[in-house]
Amino acid sequence: MHPYMPISVAGDLVTTKEKIDAGFIALSLEKNYMAVPYIEEAKTLKYLCRRGTKPEDLLGVKDIRVDLSTAGDDFIDELVYRYLLTKGDALGGKARNLAGVLGEKKFLRSLLSVFNLSGNDYQWKDDDTDAWLARPQDDTGIEKRINGLSWSKNRSKRLLIMNITVPVVKKNVDLSILDGTVDDLKKGKHSIIHNIDAYVALGELKGGIDPAGADEHWKTANSAVERIRKSFSKKKKKPQTFFIGAAIENSMASEIFKQLRNGSLNNAANLTNDEQLASICEWILNL
Repeated sequence: MHPYMPISVAGDLVTTKEKIDAGFIALSLEKNYMAVPYIEEAKTLKYLCRRGTKPEDLLGVKDIRVDLSTAGDDFIDELVYRYLLTKGDALGGKARNLAGVLGEKKFLRSLLSVFNLSGNDYQWKDDDTDAWLARPQDDTGIEKRINGLSWSKNRSKRLLIMNITVPVVKKNVDLSILDGTVDDLKKGKHSIIHNIDAYVALGELKGGIDPAGADEHWKTANSAVERIRKSFSKKKKKPQTFFIGAAIENSMASEIFKQLRNGSLNNAANLTNDEQLASICEWILNL
């Protein structure tokens, strides 16, 4: 086990009730924030619809593009409700991935904090443009857009690439850390991701906070990590592996701790535990 890892017993990994409650509140606030554009659009739609006394009157309103053919006498309210129902489905799709997105943001914010406090320079890949950018003077909010990091430490060059299909594993891996630079991320087969010798560590990140889904998240992550081990082992390679999870119950905490003790898992952290998260981020920086 990592000598500075703040985990001495399996119970240290368990998510407390207070952290679960805080996680649900954070999810709820984020969902409310995501819903604001749809609600404001619905209000605007209702205002625009008041220009007509019957559905046919709205067909000439250029500022709205909606289906009015089946609207009844209460067509304005019916139209707004139908709009909200449609947008509610879209919001539901986004919300299902929200816990994972928030988990990535929290992990990245902690990692950036470790970089900043250690005075370590870095480059980051903008998910919106796919461009690699220099470390900004003000990094507020960039964790929302990062899908890759590059840094140097102790003469080592490191790349953190998020959510890529690792060729040797033939599956998506949440966090892949490689020995290389941005210039090594070439197109096609020439990219560093095809170089099995370049992989330093690979990890799974599960941001779901609901205890009801904790075991399932761990089973998925554990299977993924085991697949990583076997895939690299067939090539006689053994990169380090790690796990970061938000909802960790007693039984899975015991399994994780057992793997840490026997060395099959090199590091782990509870995403809701600031000390553990900072520790694993420091470990990643120094790999």
